[in-house]
Amino acid sequence: MDIQSIKNRFGIIGNSTALNYALQVAAQVSNTDLTVLIIGESGVGKEAFAHIIHALSTRKHNAFIAVNCGAIPEGTIDSELFGHEKGSFTGAVDARKGYFETVSGGTIFLDEIGEMPIGTQARLLRVLESGEFIRVGSSKVQKTDVRVITATNKDLLQLVQQGKFREDLYYRLSTVPIRVPALRDRKEDVYLLFRKFASDFSDKYKSSAIQLDEDAKNLLINYPWPGNVRELKNIAEQISVLSQEKMLTVNELNKYLQPYSNNRLPVLAHSNGQGDGQSFANEREILYKLFFDMKKDVTELKRMFLDVLQNPGIISKDSSFINELKELKTSDALNLQSVLVQPATGYQPAQQSTVALNSHDDIHEHEEVEESLNIMDKEKELIVKALKKHKSKRKDAALDLGISERTLYRKLKEYNIDE
Repeated sequence: MDIQSIKNRFGIIGNSTALNYALQVAAQVSNTDLTVLIIGESGVGKEAFAHIIHALSTRKHNAFIAVNCGAIPEGTIDSELFGHEKGSFTGAVDARKGYFETVSGGTIFLDEIGEMPIGTQARLLRVLESGEFIRVGSSKVQKTDVRVITATNKDLLQLVQQGKFREDLYYRLSTVPIRVPALRDRKEDVYLLFRKFASDFSDKYKSSAIQLDEDAKNLLINYPWPGNVRELKNIAEQISVLSQEKMLTVNELNKYLQPYSNNRLPVLAHSNGQGDGQSFANEREILYKLFFDMKKDVTELKRMFLDVLQNPGIISKDSSFINELKELKTSDALNLQSVLVQPATGYQPAQQSTVALNSHDDIHEHEEVEESLNIMDKEKELIVKALKKHKSKRKDAALDLGISERTLYRKLKEYNIDE
C-alpha cells in the first residue's frame, strides 16, 4: 500500500518528508513480527502509528490493546500485564488473566514504556525473547503469541545510563525505531491540519468554518506547538466554539495561543505525591541551581562590601554611603544572608561562607568554605531527614518530600539507606 493510500485510509493529514518516511517505515514493518519502538513528543500521534501497524499486519483480525505504563501503579502492573493467581496478594480473591494472555494472537501497544518499573521490564524482556511469562503467584510457565509495539516521549538511552531502564530491553525494543516528527518540524502541515479540524468542528457544532487572514495564518504556522497535534486540535475546537468572528485576525488568534518565548523556562509544578521520580528530580535540580546561584551572588555582594570597607576611596564621592555601611552590624549582614540563601523548602547548606567583623568595624576574618554541590548527596540527605522526622513511616516521608511512596522505595534501594 502506498503512502497516500495509508493517509486516506487512516485520516493522516500532512506532506512533510519526516512524516512520510515514518509512515513508510510503519508500512514496511507491519507484515513482520518485529518489535517496534515509536519515538516522539507528547501529542504527535504515536498511538495512531501503532493502530496503522496493527491494521496493516496479518494480526488485524485479532485483538489490539493499548496500555499506558505510566498510569498503572507499580504494585499492580505485573498483575495487569501477566495476570495473577488467587491469593497471590491481598485482594486477589480470584485468578485473573493478564493482557499478554487475553491478547494472544494480536497486538499489545505499551505506551510510555520509559515509566515501566525495572522488575516488570525483566518480565517483559522474557516475553520478547521466548514468548513465555508467569502469572504473579504462580510457578507455571505459559506461552503467548503477541506482537509488541512500544512508544515513549523520553530518551530511553539516557534512562539506561541513569540505571532506570534495562540496557538489554532497550536494544530489544529498538529493533525498528519510528520517529514521529514534532509539529514545529513540519510547518507546512500546520495550516492543513487546522483547516481539517476547523471543518470537522463546524460540522459537529453546526456552525461556519473558522478562517484566518494572512497574518493570523503566519502566526499559526510559526507558533512552536509544544503540545503538537493534540494542542492544535484543542485550539481549533476552542476557536470554533468561542469565536464570534469567523475570519480571525492575528489579534483574535493570539487570545487562544499560550504566550511563549524562544528561551522557554521550565515550569515548576507542585507535586501532589503521585508524580514520577523523574519529574521530581528535574524540579529539585532546578531549585538547587537557583539556590546555589543565589548563594554565589550573596558571596559576591559580601566581597564587594569588604572591598568598600577596605578602600573607601572607591566611592569617595558618596561618603554618606560609607558611613551607612560602617553603621551596619555584623548580625544584620548575617541575617540578610540567611534570608537570601535559605530556600523555602527548608534546605540549608551544610557549610556557609562567613564574614566576621570586630567591634571597631575592621576586617577580622573573611573565610569561604566550599560545600558539596552534588545533587545525589543532597537528595540522600533529605530522604534520611524525612524518614527520621516521620519515624521511618514511608508514606508520611514521601508526602513530605513531595514524591510518591513508590519513588521513595526505589530511592531507598538506590542509595542503600537503612530505615
